Amino acid sequence: MEERNFYTESEESYPSTLHCPHCRQSGEYKLRWAVRKKRAALPPRASETDRAKFAKFSSYKVRKDDLMACQNIRCRRRFEVSGVQSVVQM
Repeated sequence: MEERNFYTESEESYPSTLHCPHCRQSGEYKLRWAVRKKRAALPPRASETDRAKFAKFSSYKVRKDDLMACQNIRCRRRFEVSGVQSVVQM
């Protein structure tokens, strides 16, 4: 079985305070996350190896945005998101 059979996936956005390295202004940005929640039960066609894998899996979030555009009207440069984890266990 594939890993996507063990999770339900959705997209959510969470606010985060980021600092533009070009103009040095901070702002509240909404970062998009892919949220993968572990299903309550295995599909009926699962084998013993799939059951062992499912027992080890847990829910997690993966950050989708790596670059953000500055909110300052005079700057508007794109900068890399740093200081925010890319994968978070739930």
